[in-house]
Amino acid sequence: MAISAADVKKLREMTGAGMMDCKKALTETDGDFDAAIEFLRKKGLASAEKKAGRIAAEGVVATVISADDKTATIIEVNSETDFVAKNEVFTTYVEGLAKQINDGDYADVEAFKAAQSAIDPSATVEEHHKAMIAKIGENLTIRRFEKVTGDVVVSYIHMGGKIGVLVNAECDAPNDNVKEAMKNIAMQIAAMNPSYVRREEISEEKLAKEKDIIVSSSLADPASLPKPILNAVIAEAIENNKWSDEDKAIYEEKKSNMNFLFNFLSDEATQALRDIADSHKAEYLENKIFAGLVEGRFSKHLKEICLVDQTYVKAEDKESVKQYVEKVAKENGVNFSLKSFVRFETGEGLEKKNEDFAAEVAKQMA
Repeated sequence: MAISAADVKKLREMTGAGMMDCKKALTETDGDFDAAIEFLRKKGLASAEKKAGRIAAEGVVATVISADDKTATIIEVNSETDFVAKNEVFTTYVEGLAKQINDGDYADVEAFKAAQSAIDPSATVEEHHKAMIAKIGENLTIRRFEKVTGDVVVSYIHMGGKIGVLVNAECDAPNDNVKEAMKNIAMQIAAMNPSYVRREEISEEKLAKEKDIIVSSSLADPASLPKPILNAVIAEAIENNKWSDEDKAIYEEKKSNMNFLFNFLSDEATQALRDIADSHKAEYLENKIFAGLVEGRFSKHLKEICLVDQTYVKAEDKESVKQYVEKVAKENGVNFSLKSFVRFETGEGLEKKNEDFAAEVAKQMA
């Protein structure tokens, strides 16, 4: 029989299940609502959709690596609470998803969700996922995954799944020492959160943007400006009456020791200096002292965001990650270089709700 949109809408309102699930249930039961509800309940779908509107910003990151250490998958699945994220049923489920991705070939999350579930072959990944939502009682979200292949891949999970890292390397003869070194580097990535393996990966457009940010942030920090420039900016603020009489008096009192001046100036006076400095941006970039300050800060920033330039955290002699990799390669007689890495942190970029459990209980009792 023909199933109308109104019937689908009605069943969805009755059960909270998804529209496609409701349509399938009505089709399978020839439009019998009671049978359709039973159909959805048996599939564990009757309450899943109602939970889908709730924020899922906790969860876990899991990794799976093939037996030959050449293929690995990292996945993030979110839950509403940290309590569920630590539940063995949930973590086992996430590991099963990661294994299926690692064994298969899926373009993205949507393609994966549409595929047959390896955990429950009678359902798609999405259908089984909704059943898990109903079973666990919280909204769960398969947020993202990434699969990598290479000569050798290692993984590291930090804080029980709060952070996960994959490191992919080129190596002609990877041994246990190389893998241990990669594990150490994975720990570094978890802690230091670099954005790139090396500077060559950063586009010219991105470099220019990052440098402009450094320039602007330097101009916005008057206290760190080279003294000749700072004196000129202050003189302009006073001459153009950008400062109050009180700020001018503070300056006269403290100018013999400029280190403490900004502890006493008003916020308005400091902002006036920022505005004046920014108005002379092009001019100050021609100043060798200011240009040197910017280059120094830019170089430091690149060192922070590029993995191989970072100081290796376990080194006693302050060697860089690049030097550490070269040392491991030499000691083991192999060609060894870092190719790529993936770092997932649970809930990064997601809004987290503040739970007031006492208020929630009181509300339910009322």
